[in-house]
Amino acid sequence: MWERLFEKFATRLFQKGALRVTLPSGRTVCAGQGTPIHVTLSDPTLPRKIVTAPDLAVGEGYMNGTLTIENDDLRGFLALAIENFWAAPRLTIQQPIRSARRALRHVTQYAPAPKARANVAHHYDLRGELYDLFLDADKQYSCGYFRSPDATLEQAQADKKAHITGKLLLKPGMRVLDIGCGWGGMAISLARDCGAHVTGVTLSEEQHAVATRRVAEAGLTGQIDIRLQDYRDVRGTFDRIVSVGMFEHVGAPQYDAYFHVVHDLLAADGVALIHTIGRSGPPDITAPWIDKYIFPGGYVPALSEMSAAVERQHLIATDVEIWRMHYAETLRHWDQRFVANIDAARALYDDRFCRMWRFYLIASEMTFRHGPQVVFQMQLTRDQMAVPLTRDYLYRG
Repeated sequence: MWERLFEKFATRLFQKGALRVTLPSGRTVCAGQGTPIHVTLSDPTLPRKIVTAPDLAVGEGYMNGTLTIENDDLRGFLALAIENFWAAPRLTIQQPIRSARRALRHVTQYAPAPKARANVAHHYDLRGELYDLFLDADKQYSCGYFRSPDATLEQAQADKKAHITGKLLLKPGMRVLDIGCGWGGMAISLARDCGAHVTGVTLSEEQHAVATRRVAEAGLTGQIDIRLQDYRDVRGTFDRIVSVGMFEHVGAPQYDAYFHVVHDLLAADGVALIHTIGRSGPPDITAPWIDKYIFPGGYVPALSEMSAAVERQHLIATDVEIWRMHYAETLRHWDQRFVANIDAARALYDDRFCRMWRFYLIASEMTFRHGPQVVFQMQLTRDQMAVPLTRDYLYRG
C-alpha cells in the first residue's frame, strides 16, 4: 500500500524535471519528464515516512544512508525536490501532521531563558573548528551582501557589515548593544572602525570565549564588553542596537518581549537595525528536520509577524529592506568550503554528521532559491526624525 501511495505522491509532486526512485522492494517509480535523478530507498519504512512527513523523512534518510542519490548529487536532488515541493499541493494524508504542528507552534517556540540557552548550545556550542572549515576569517555566520555576482565570500561579508553600519548612522563614542554578537566580528568592526563602545551578548559559551579572545587580540578590551547573557537581562540605555542573525532564534511567542526590550534599551533618538532571515509568505511552521537537528526552537518570521510586534511595542519602522538570493549565494560558498574540508569535518565528527551538515547547507540554499525565504533588514527608531528622510546617506561616496 505505502509503495503505491509513494508513487502517487511522487508523480503528483514532480512536475518540473524528473526523478527515478528504486523502492526497497526493488520496484522502480519514475516521476516527471526529462533526464532523471536516481534515488534508492533501502529502508522499508521510508516510503511511508516520506508520504506522511516528507520534509523530515528525506533528511533523516539521507543522514542515515538509507536514502542514497546516484553520484551523491545532493545539490541536484534538493534543487529538484524543493522547487517542486513548494509549488505542489499537499496530500490529504499529510494534512493532520501539519495541522498538529501549526497548533503546537507557540508551545514548541516558547523559550524562557533556560530553554533558549539549551537551544543555542545545540548549534553554536559545536566545536569551534567546525565553523572554521566553511566561514570567512571574520566568522560571519549570517547572510553576506553580494554587490556583484562574482564577489568573494570575504568581500560579501565585509559589505554586509558596512551596509549595516551605514544604517546605524554611528558617531564616535556612541554606546551600541549587539544582541546575539556571535564570535564578535560585528562588535570589533563597530569599535575599531567607528569608535563605538559595544556591549555584545550571546548565550553560547563557545562564542563568548572566542569573541572575548578576539577582542583582546584586537586591543579593544576597553571598548567592547562581551557578555554571556540573555538579551532580556540587559540593563541600561544605548544609542544604537544591532542584531544580526539572532531574531530567528527568538520564537514568535517572544516577539513582543524582544521588541519591548529594544524599545526600553534604545535612547529616545536612537536607531536599531534588526537583520533576520524571513519568509515572503504568511506565518507557517519551522521545517521539522531543521527544528529537530539544526535549530531547535528556531522560527523564520513573516514580515507581518515582525511588523505587528514592532507596532505593539511603539517602535517606528523607518526602513525595511528585503534581500533576495544573497543568502543562497552565501550558502553556496559555505557548502563549497565545507566540501573542500570534508576530511577535516569527518575527523571532528563522523560521516553521518557530515551528511547532516551538507543537507542543512544545501536545503537551506535551495529554500532561498526556490522557496519563500528571504532576508529582512528592519531599521527601527522611537523618533521618526532620528534618521534621514531618504536612503541617500547610504550611497554617498
